[in-house]
Amino acid sequence: MVIPWIGFPLSALLREVEPLGSAKFVAFQTLHDPKQMPGQRRNVIDWPYREGLRLDEAMNPLTLLSVGLYGRLLPRQNGAPIRLVVPWKYGFKGIKSIVKITLTDRQPRTSWQMLAPDEYGFYGNVNPDVDHPRWSQARERRIGELLRRKTLPFNGYGEQVASLYRGMNPKKLY
Repeated sequence: MVIPWIGFPLSALLREVEPLGSAKFVAFQTLHDPKQMPGQRRNVIDWPYREGLRLDEAMNPLTLLSVGLYGRLLPRQNGAPIRLVVPWKYGFKGIKSIVKITLTDRQPRTSWQMLAPDEYGFYGNVNPDVDHPRWSQARERRIGELLRRKTLPFNGYGEQVASLYRGMNPKKLY
């Protein structure tokens, strides 16, 4: 599904803060407020939720900080007031309700990586040739379509982002 996100490239924010040369990663943390977010009352993960990107992934012009969609401000259920959108990692790297962004020289631990390290690596790329341990990524069903279609590498953004991962083991990318 193509969603008309409203926002700005994460790279614009990062250029404003002028990362140190030692910065290699961007770590994100979500709001932790169990009163407002009842799902956080369950100890499914170690709250607050955490996510991360390499700095070059974060600087890609497709990586957005979204404040709205469909011409309106972002609703709470979609991650208000601000959320991360990484289209080639959609479904993997979409942290919502961001309250903290940190530039670091170390790869941040992500919530899913901590919860299920055998199932979720740091990169979280869509790769139809590498199955998740419990399901295949080879085919997908798009909203509004009855039949499944072949999943495209990097959600169809391979031309724009595959160079970020050149020379890396495709299994590690998941």
